[in-house]
Amino acid sequence: MPIVINLHPFEKTDNLMTASGRNLHFLNNIPPFLQRTNKNNMNYPYIARYFAFLISVFFLTIFNVNVASAQDGEALFKANCTSCHAVKEKVIGPALAGVETRRTEEWLIKWIKNSSAMIKAGDEYGVKLFNDYNKVAMTSFNLKDDEIKAILAYTKKVAETPDAVPTTAPVAGQPVAEKPIWPYLLIAIVLLYLIAGVLKKVQDSLAHAVRAKNNEPTPVPVPTKVRNREWIRQNKKLIAVAILALTLIGSVKGWYTLQSIGISQGYTPEQPIKYSHQLHAGKLQIACVYCHGGAERGKTAGVPSASVCMNCHKYVKKGPETGTEEIAKIYKALDYDVDKGTYGPNQQPIQWVRVHNLPDLAYFNHAQHYVVGKIACQTCHGPVQDSMTVAGQYSPLTMGWCIDCHRKTDVKMAGNHYYDNLHKDLMAKNPGDSTFTVAEIGGTECARCHY
Repeated sequence: MPIVINLHPFEKTDNLMTASGRNLHFLNNIPPFLQRTNKNNMNYPYIARYFAFLISVFFLTIFNVNVASAQDGEALFKANCTSCHAVKEKVIGPALAGVETRRTEEWLIKWIKNSSAMIKAGDEYGVKLFNDYNKVAMTSFNLKDDEIKAILAYTKKVAETPDAVPTTAPVAGQPVAEKPIWPYLLIAIVLLYLIAGVLKKVQDSLAHAVRAKNNEPTPVPVPTKVRNREWIRQNKKLIAVAILALTLIGSVKGWYTLQSIGISQGYTPEQPIKYSHQLHAGKLQIACVYCHGGAERGKTAGVPSASVCMNCHKYVKKGPETGTEEIAKIYKALDYDVDKGTYGPNQQPIQWVRVHNLPDLAYFNHAQHYVVGKIACQTCHGPVQDSMTVAGQYSPLTMGWCIDCHRKTDVKMAGNHYYDNLHKDLMAKNPGDSTFTVAEIGGTECARCHY
C-alpha cells in the first residue's frame, strides 16, 4: 500500500478512526507529516512516530544547550576558576598558562573533576601540587568533559594573547594636571603691544599725510609726562570711581584670603601608592570601616596597615587600572616574596601623607559620630565612592561648618539605646516634639569640642 504525505494544514475531524475502529478524539490535531493516507483516503496516525518526534526534539534541545554552554569557556572560567586561579600569574593556585603542555587533557579532566581522589590514589604530580600549595585541596567540580575542554581552550587562548600595553590616559575622576596659562598670556600681551605699535605708526603716517595735503605745520611734540598729567586733570571723577572700586574689591579678596588661612579644603596630596577610593569603595563596594576600623572604636579613623591590604592583595596581584605597578609597592614595603608567599625581614612602613588635620584645640571623635550619631562617612568626606581616585579634603572642617551641621542635623534617637533616657527627658520637657537637633541637646556648647 503506497504512503502519501498529507501536506494540508491540521484538520479537526469528529470521527478520526484508527485501524481498530476506535474513536480517538484526542488525536484530532496530529501534524499532517505524521499521517499517512491509503487509497480510500482514510487517515492512520503513527502514534509511535509522533511521540518519538517529540522526544527527539527534547533531547536535541538539551544537547544543543549543553554544547552551547560548553563552548563558552570564558564564562565557565570566570564562574568556577577565578577565585583561585589566573592565567598568567599565581594566585591561590598555580598560573594556568601552559597547563595543557604540563599534563595530558585526560589527566586534567580527572584532576578538575576530583583532585582529592587523585591525591588519595597517590598520583605523583597531584601530590606534589598539593604539598607545594600549602596542602589546600582544589574544589571538585561537577563539569562535563566538553565544559572542561572549553575552559582549557580559553586559558590557552589567553596565555597566547600578548599583554596589553598600559596607556597613559588619566583614570576617571583623577585630577589632571593643568597646563600653565602664563605663557599664553605673555604671548597675547606681546602681540597686543606689537599691534598697538603698528596702529600708532599708521595713525602718525595718515596724520602727516593730511597735514602735508593741507599745508599745515607739524605740531610741537608734547612730553608723555605732560600728556598724562593733563588726562588725569580732565578725568578726576573716573579715577575716583576706579580707585573706590579697586579698594572694595581688594578688601573683599583680602578678607576671604585671611579667612582661608589654615583651611585645607580641596587639599589632595600625591600619595606614595595610588590608592583609588572610587575603585575600592565604589566599584568593589568595600565598607569604609574595613580599612578605617578605628572609626567604630575611637577618636581617629586611622590609616590601615599594609597587612590589611594583604588580606586581598595576597591573591589579587593585578589591578584593573594600574596593573601590577602600585600593588608591587605594597609587596616592597612588606618585603613580600610573591612566588614563595613569604615575608622578609626588611619591612618598611608606607609613608602616607596626612590629608585631614584638625587643630589640637578642637576635639572630634569618629565613633561618637559614626556609631552613635549614625552619620555616614560621605557627610564629611564627600562621595569618595563616586569620584575620589586620590584622597582629598572635601569639607572645610571649620568651626562654622561644624556648628551649622549641629544646628541642622536631627539626632537619630529612635532605636538608639544610647539616647533612651535622654529622649524620654526631652519628650517630657517638649511635649509633641519628637525630633531634636544636635544643638538642642547641647551640641553647640563650647566645652563639647574645646576643653
